[in-house]
Amino acid sequence: MKLLEQIDRRRMWSDDERMILDAVQRVVDTVVAPNAARYDESGEFPWENIEAINELGLNGLFVPAAFGGTPMPFRLYLEVVSLLSEACASTGIIYATNCHGMKPLIDFGSQDQRERLLPRIAEGGLGALAITELTAGSDATGMKTRFTPDGDDIVVNGGKVFITNGDVADLMLVFGKWSEIDDPKKSISALVLEKDTPGFSVVSKERKMGHRASSTCALSFENMRVPRANLLGEPGEGLSILLASLNKSRPSVAAHARGIARAALKDMVAYSNQRSQSGKRIIEFQANQFTLADLASELALIEQWIDYVAALVDDDVADFGVEASLAKLRASDLAMRMSTECVQFLGGYGYCSDYRAERLMRDAKITQIWEGTNQVHRQLIGRSFRTS
Repeated sequence: MKLLEQIDRRRMWSDDERMILDAVQRVVDTVVAPNAARYDESGEFPWENIEAINELGLNGLFVPAAFGGTPMPFRLYLEVVSLLSEACASTGIIYATNCHGMKPLIDFGSQDQRERLLPRIAEGGLGALAITELTAGSDATGMKTRFTPDGDDIVVNGGKVFITNGDVADLMLVFGKWSEIDDPKKSISALVLEKDTPGFSVVSKERKMGHRASSTCALSFENMRVPRANLLGEPGEGLSILLASLNKSRPSVAAHARGIARAALKDMVAYSNQRSQSGKRIIEFQANQFTLADLASELALIEQWIDYVAALVDDDVADFGVEASLAKLRASDLAMRMSTECVQFLGGYGYCSDYRAERLMRDAKITQIWEGTNQVHRQLIGRSFRTS
């Protein structure tokens, strides 16, 4: 693993950053990793893990200081996502979703909105992002959720599906269409939904292949009244907010996939150095060496690319959508390939739950689907080469 250790050394974390990463690693080693298999098997929400990371104030890494946070570079936040996801992908995505849902509030919210709402997140509250509907997956313009202005309120009717943290979120960023605007793109708007709002209900909780401890829910909004003061921006500004938010959540999903890939590679290396066949450790077989070489090389490149995209965010670069898509695409494809090869490396043991290889494989698959399927990302990247 010297190659990846060298990459980490070259990141040259500051003393404060290293202190945070060391603290996260201790929580990972003592709480998150030991609980991962149990939560995966039971499907229970991993409250013990969330409480442990909240004790470190990790939500503060992306919340401005004025609203109770201790903001750090985006690169550090992504590394925290990877460390958590390497140990427990469910815990990693629960934490990352807090940022996915609340970063648009940070970037586009009014001073009043941020002062009222963000301290809850800085103190450890959970966030959610509600975009997907039965009729709106990769094409967000197909959403049917309706926002109808009524005095100082907005009446919300509709529903969402596949919403991470949907049943536990304290605040949720919800996208819908403004009733007074007919255009399917220009009508998209965004508002912040607060926990326990009348008319909100959880319809169901999905039973999933992987990420079993992370709740994924179908939601219903029935004549739900939300204060107009919780509208993000102006009516019809939702699509630009949505696209901007995805540009930052996609590198986060890439970091999540990176954590899974790291775990799989470590398990492959450890097992291949311990397991012997025909009088040799299986690391001695050339075919296995080639497999590890290919996978480690791609992970090394992805490590560097994710850091590059993080630098674009930290430097406030306006347009990095293609770079974000590339990070999400390549990291998630590698997580799936790496975890599949990990199962193959471990043979029959890899197929059994005594080892985490099969959990890594189940957890990896969704990274190729959410935040835009990888087919969509290939299309986005390919379109960028058009000259007109």
